[in-house]
Amino acid sequence: MTDNSLQDPAGQDQDFSLTVDAADAGKRLDAVLAAHLEALSRNRVQSLIKSGDVTVGGAKVVEPKYRVNEGDELNLTLPEPEDPEPRGEDIPLNVVFEDDHLIVIDKPVGLVVHPGAGNWTGTLVNALIHHCGDTLSGIGGIKRPGIVHRIDKDTSGLLVIAKTDRTHQGLSAQFADHGRTGPLERAYSALVWGAPSGLKGTIDANLARSHNNRQKMAVVKTSGRTAITHWQVKERFRHTGEPDLASLIECRLETGRTHQIRVHMTHIGHPLIGDDDYGSGFKTKINRLEDPLKSLIRDFGRQALHAGLLAFEHPSTGETLRFESPYPADFAKLLSGLQKF
Repeated sequence: MTDNSLQDPAGQDQDFSLTVDAADAGKRLDAVLAAHLEALSRNRVQSLIKSGDVTVGGAKVVEPKYRVNEGDELNLTLPEPEDPEPRGEDIPLNVVFEDDHLIVIDKPVGLVVHPGAGNWTGTLVNALIHHCGDTLSGIGGIKRPGIVHRIDKDTSGLLVIAKTDRTHQGLSAQFADHGRTGPLERAYSALVWGAPSGLKGTIDANLARSHNNRQKMAVVKTSGRTAITHWQVKERFRHTGEPDLASLIECRLETGRTHQIRVHMTHIGHPLIGDDDYGSGFKTKINRLEDPLKSLIRDFGRQALHAGLLAFEHPSTGETLRFESPYPADFAKLLSGLQKF
């Protein structure tokens, strides 16, 4: 018998095939497959057969008791594992506003918004399910109930989550419009390396997944998705030997792409302080600084980005809601250090 054995039902190889020899001829299909697939129980094999995931000679066979013949080509294809449905977890939330329709959260640094690979628990969604119970909207999908927009794990600040489908639809329409015709506003504070030549500007540069690292985004010329960021210098900082050490920038989004501000600011030569993914080339700049500022920046530990302003129209009442979040402690400490030194 020849076979190509599947090593792990949740991982590497997802297919299994074999040619039945004389020793297995006349045996049940489930018994033959189970004997050659140590990673799968016989019950699991029977379930896969009934689900239509097994073929004999290219034709689906859904009867586990089917008797195989010598020379039959058996093929089993494991379906992609389904994402586990998130469960409620008692995780503290900083609730800024809440009614029967929506909830506004001030997200701390380190909290992932929704479950994904490597983060199936301990997310904002898990906390929201516990906090809101059955009222949470499911329109965003099982993994993202109520989620209208998101910010990175290591970005702090304001998020609005829908509790009902109607609210989700209304908020989603506003975020899709990006405030062009309505009251939606999103403003971020960023501490970046260097000082832009002007006081304000607009970055219009398409973004797509990086060819070198699929976990990162990159500016592209001929493809990708439209991405527009408006920026304004709020404060500039100098240090001994560094007249243009860093700047406090306010960024307002006209689009909402993954890592948009981080990639766009790097694109114009001013990556965020602490951004190891997009600003790693500036690490040597830290070594030229004097303590305590050098230690303060080196130990910051995340990209210096805070979603401090969020405004939108309440989908049910029509009222314009506007929220501002103070800088978290680590951001405020870094800002104070740059101002002082």
